[in-house]
Amino acid sequence: MSYAKGEQSNDYQESQQKNKAKLSDIQQAIAKQESNIYDTNKKRSALELQLKNDDLAIASTAKKINDIETQLSTTQEKITELAKEKKQLTQDKIHQESLLAQQLRSAYTTGQHDYLKLLLNQEQSEKIQRTISYYQYFNKARITEIEQFESTIIELQKVTHQHQEKIEQLQVLKDKQLTQSKQLKERKSQRSDTLSKLSKSLLSSQQQLAKLKMEESNLNLALQKLAKQIQAEADLVGLSKLKNKLSWPVKGRMLHRFGSNKQGYLKWKGVLLSAPVGRQVQTIHSGTILFSDWLKGYGLLTVIDHGDGYMSLYAHNQALLKSVGDRVETGEPIALVGQSGGQDQTGLYFEIRHRGEAVNPKLWCK
Repeated sequence: MSYAKGEQSNDYQESQQKNKAKLSDIQQAIAKQESNIYDTNKKRSALELQLKNDDLAIASTAKKINDIETQLSTTQEKITELAKEKKQLTQDKIHQESLLAQQLRSAYTTGQHDYLKLLLNQEQSEKIQRTISYYQYFNKARITEIEQFESTIIELQKVTHQHQEKIEQLQVLKDKQLTQSKQLKERKSQRSDTLSKLSKSLLSSQQQLAKLKMEESNLNLALQKLAKQIQAEADLVGLSKLKNKLSWPVKGRMLHRFGSNKQGYLKWKGVLLSAPVGRQVQTIHSGTILFSDWLKGYGLLTVIDHGDGYMSLYAHNQALLKSVGDRVETGEPIALVGQSGGQDQTGLYFEIRHRGEAVNPKLWCK
C-alpha cells in the first residue's frame, strides 16, 4: 500500500514537472510572439514614417511640375502674342518704307523747281508763296513718316528681343519639367518599394480594424481642434441652401459610397472617387483653408471651412496647392489627385461635415 502511495506521489511530481515545462514553453512562446509583434509594429512605424516622407517628396515635385506647366502655358501665350505683334510691326515697317520711297521720289522730281529758280525767274508772288507752302507741308509730312519709321524700327527690335527671350525661357522651363519628371518617377518608385514592404507585414482583421479606428479617431480629433480655431467670416454662410447644387470636386467613378461597410462595424464617412493621378481637385464652394498637411491614414489632406459649421475634406492627394489661411472660391483648384497615405490606387476621398458630423455628399453634389 505504501508502495502505491509512493508511486502516485511520483506520478504527481512528474505531472507537475510536465505542466511546469508546458507552462514555461507557453510563456516563452508568448514572449517570442510579443517580441515579434513589437518588432513588426516597430518596422511598420518606420515604414509608415518612410511612406509619409515619400508622399511629401512626391507632393513637392508634383507641385513644382504643376507650377512649371502653368508657367509654360503663360510663356507660350506670350510667345504667340509677341509673334503676332512682330508680324504686324514688320508689315508696318514695309508699308512705311514704301511711303518714304514715294516721298523721296516726289522730292527728287519737285526738286527740279527749287526756291532760287522761282525767285530768279521772278515768278508771280502768289505762285511763289503757294509753292513754298507746298514744300513746307511736304517736308513736315516726310519728317513725320521718318519719325514713325524710326519708332517702328525701335519697337520691332524690342519685340524681337522679347520674343527671343521668351523662346529661351520656354526651353529652360521644358528642361526643368524634364528634370522634375525624372525625380517624380524616382520618388514614385521609392514609395512603391515602401508600400510593398508594408504589404508584407500583414495585419489581422482585428489589427486592421484597430488601425482604421485609430486613424478615424485622429481625424475627428484634428477636426475638433480646427473647429475651435475657426473665426466666423461674414460672407461664409455655409452649405445649407446649396443641396443638390454643387459640383463634385473631381470627375470620376464612385468606388465607395457614404455609409457603406468599410471594415468590421466601421462605415465610410465620405465617398472615394476614382480619378487619374494629377487631375485637379476643385473646391465645392468658397471658403478658407483650415488644414493643409499629411495625416496618417489620409495622406495629403486639405480641409476647407465654408461657414455655419460646414467643412469639406479632400484626402489622398498627390500635392496640395493651397496653404492654411488661403481664401478659395468655388471651383478653384486646391490639390492634385494622388494615392498618398498608403493607397493602392489613385483617387480622391471626399467628405462633407456639419458641426463635426459627417453627412452624405450626394445630398449636396450632383
